[in-house]
Amino acid sequence: MNIWVLLQGFGLGASMIIPIGAQNAFVINQGIKRQHHLSVAAICSVCDILFISAGVFGGGALLAANPTLLSVITLGGIAFLTLYGFASLRRAWHTQSNHIETDSRKMTFRMVISAAFAVTVLNPHVYLDTVVVLGSIGGKYAYDDRIAFALGTMLASLTWFFGISILAARMANVLSRPRVQQGIDIVIGFVMLAIAFQLAKTLVHIDGV
Repeated sequence: MNIWVLLQGFGLGASMIIPIGAQNAFVINQGIKRQHHLSVAAICSVCDILFISAGVFGGGALLAANPTLLSVITLGGIAFLTLYGFASLRRAWHTQSNHIETDSRKMTFRMVISAAFAVTVLNPHVYLDTVVVLGSIGGKYAYDDRIAFALGTMLASLTWFFGISILAARMANVLSRPRVQQGIDIVIGFVMLAIAFQLAKTLVHIDGV
């Protein structure tokens, strides 16, 4: 296996995943709450692995050539991110000394997992980054190097999501303080709404309006 190509895949994959987005914000928030955070990290990583595999081995062109499918995904993403963003801002507004712990218990395992899938599957940026961009780059390699490139990007995803999840959980005693959590909720709320706004602009571009 070509280690250099694997490292290239790792670096490029990291550059796509690390910038703050809906997935990262959700993983960090669940880590702070220590609420099924490793399951959330696993879902985000596994979905990335599936999307990267699809893109590198031929699925990127299919998504790029199907604007209707991308529009449907984008609409779902806008709705989810808008609701999640306003919910985060509402939590920040109502933060009290005992509010965070009480609020975190309201989400069952099924709700957390469903939200993790939603913030991943309904996020067109995930498809564009993993399937289209990484897929188009990885698809140019010969088959053996393509495997090395894909493994590198997958390793970047696993390292990042589990890393921030565990780090957030380790720092939960500090990060879960009411004022700190309030600030985090405000940042996450505005990040989610900003992404939803960007997706809305993308949707207008996709539909050619």
